[in-house]
Amino acid sequence: MDIDTDNSLERHVAGLFKRLDRLAALAEAALGTSAGEEPDWRHAIAFRWQRGAGPFGAAQLHAITDPALIPFDELCNVERQMDVIRQNTRQFVMGYPANNVLLTGARGTGKSSLVKACLHAFAPEGLRLIEVGKESLDDLPVILDRVRHRPERFLIFCDDLSFESGETGYKGLKTVLDGSVAGHSSNVLIYATSNRRHLLAEDARDNEGYSVAENGELHPGDAVEEKISLSERFGIWVTFYAFSQDQYLEVVAQRLGMLGFTTAQIEAAHQPALQWALARGARSGRIAMQFAQDYAGRLACAEREVSSEVR
Repeated sequence: MDIDTDNSLERHVAGLFKRLDRLAALAEAALGTSAGEEPDWRHAIAFRWQRGAGPFGAAQLHAITDPALIPFDELCNVERQMDVIRQNTRQFVMGYPANNVLLTGARGTGKSSLVKACLHAFAPEGLRLIEVGKESLDDLPVILDRVRHRPERFLIFCDDLSFESGETGYKGLKTVLDGSVAGHSSNVLIYATSNRRHLLAEDARDNEGYSVAENGELHPGDAVEEKISLSERFGIWVTFYAFSQDQYLEVVAQRLGMLGFTTAQIEAAHQPALQWALARGARSGRIAMQFAQDYAGRLACAEREVSSEVR
């Protein structure tokens, strides 16, 4: 075989490999199995773990370009909880021992906001946040492997976490909280929020498993032990409670003040604010913020209409 023939064969083989690479890339894009590019670690502080498109879509880290953050000083009536979480996060960012945190309690009382406040406060010191949905908990070991050797400190944020009877996704979370064979990742903590203290649904029939010892001590059955064991794997529990009327009005006043309302205008809003909470059936920071948004918007519209009529 002469030199020209050899060169022609090499070019043919090289062209074939290029076409195969393009076909593989198209197949990965169609099936959603491509690993994708690394996220922009330097310019983003928050990320979301999301499934790709396609029937076999692989999950990827996506940078959140404009994360919703809140400063600590804009939070009301959660000072005790704030102190605990801020101190734990400070230890973690400084490279000292710290605990995974479970934030439980009443809806809308600031659980998620406190986690976002941690990111706002400590992002300049290298803190990063990765939001992981309940449906992706089995991917936690993969996420840990992705960030294990990075210099940043990562909070894995599982928001509004709870499991119904029959769901098994919590087992992946238990494994990571305990530490797998691969070892604990010192630059990762898990912060989870839930309306349930033990994360798992509790049924009346669970009580049937209790047994009484000879000395009269009451021992929980396997079902109860299984449910308690998940929350016990979090080193810190922080509980949030429903707001009193005064606490609710304090948040209303703060939010309206941030929107430019005077003291007199805020006092005039107390009764509408209480009526708003009564209609919603609860008092919380979230409901106070929603009232402030609605009240300020309605007043602004009314003032504009009056101004237009005068002209």
